[in-house]
Amino acid sequence: MNPATQSVASFIPPTPPLPEVGRDWKRFGRRLRGNILSTWPKEAYEEPVWRGQLLHRQVLLLNDPDAIHHVLVENVENYRRSPASIRILWPIVGKGLLLAEGGAWRHQRRTLAPAFAPRATPIICHHIVRQTQEVLPDLLQKEGIPVDLLAFFQQLTLEIAGRALFSLETHAFGTQLRSMMAYYGMALSRPSLLDLLFPIGIPSPRDILRWRFRKQWLGLIDRILDDRLALPKENAPRDLLDFMLAAKDPETGASFTRAMLRDELATLIVAGHETTAVALFWTLFLIAHLPEEQDKIFEEVRNIRFEPNKAAEILPILTRCRAVVSEALRLYPPAPVLVRQAIADDHAGRIAIAAGTLVFIAPWILHRHHRLWQNPNAFDPSRFFPTAPPAPRFAYLPFGAGPRVCIGAQFALAEATLVLGMLLQLFTIKRSSNEPVIPVSIVTMQPDHPPCFFLQPRLFAERTRAA
Repeated sequence: MNPATQSVASFIPPTPPLPEVGRDWKRFGRRLRGNILSTWPKEAYEEPVWRGQLLHRQVLLLNDPDAIHHVLVENVENYRRSPASIRILWPIVGKGLLLAEGGAWRHQRRTLAPAFAPRATPIICHHIVRQTQEVLPDLLQKEGIPVDLLAFFQQLTLEIAGRALFSLETHAFGTQLRSMMAYYGMALSRPSLLDLLFPIGIPSPRDILRWRFRKQWLGLIDRILDDRLALPKENAPRDLLDFMLAAKDPETGASFTRAMLRDELATLIVAGHETTAVALFWTLFLIAHLPEEQDKIFEEVRNIRFEPNKAAEILPILTRCRAVVSEALRLYPPAPVLVRQAIADDHAGRIAIAAGTLVFIAPWILHRHHRLWQNPNAFDPSRFFPTAPPAPRFAYLPFGAGPRVCIGAQFALAEATLVLGMLLQLFTIKRSSNEPVIPVSIVTMQPDHPPCFFLQPRLFAERTRAA
């Protein structure tokens, strides 16, 4: 059947091939270092727990929501990031909120909380709508021209992050930011065998390249921060940096040092724009196969005036847009795998977890698990309609869960929802070819190649362009 004619309920997007039956741990290790989405066998999508072994270390994949709740909430202090995760993430995010542990993490979380409180939502939504409005005229000129939507969304979300974080346009540093992040993602973010084998205190050969990258990366973040701090002060907060500069830990009264602020901003730039960009890409990839779903979104947004100063008021009425984004996040979670290492022996319900065990919680698998979801591989936004029953608790984790849930989750969801509504108000979207697109885990959920799309202006867009 032609994908363009498939119904929502019958559209099942392509996935990586499952490994062969059997437990060949050498092959398991190779797949883990390649596309981790190809690591797990069929039974992992059907059983509440899957056990394995890697480099003489126990591996545990949890798909039981109660066990996941135990690890991420009830006994979170017993589970730390794995050494390989630290090696891969530290050079680009440093000791920011993503990697901080214990008291340092609690201090950072408390200090950052005001910047992500509901009072900041109007500022964020204002920047989202304003920046999207600025790039729409360029898209209107691309009728009949194949568009790389992944690159488009990466640039758009980076510009939104620059405005929302720093009140700066990214033309002066955006190209270097994107090129450095792309290089790191492709060349340095994949774990090698030595990354998995060596203790964190012993550098692997690839660590030398990562440290060299970090020096250049921090230099760029410092230049951006200096440019922003040189701007005249204003009475009211204009961006998240203003909230962060004014923030103090409510328990200790301490504020961010320059080094801490630099690592937090690096974390927010990387996590705050790349995850939203891939979420938008996969959302458009899905609905590009479903013209009827695009028409339903258009009916929701056709009479809405997207104005920056009213963006936060518009957001709650975009119920279908939000449901479509939420379903895309189910099928393509931006962070497809979470890895923790048990510090001490533990029990998650009836599941015994020995000290040193690598505990995998994989939203990619959890969101497609046959015991937790009906028709789990199919795209069906009705799962997230306001009238639908809520998703199973701790079975839907696109932004993690527990005290370490992504602090910017609601802002990312708001951004994806508003941008989707604005695009579908103006365009219908279709693939430029029928070549399958396979997801690959490279820190975030990336396509195996950047497909192109055609954006056809609707009549509404024609009237806007004429005006």
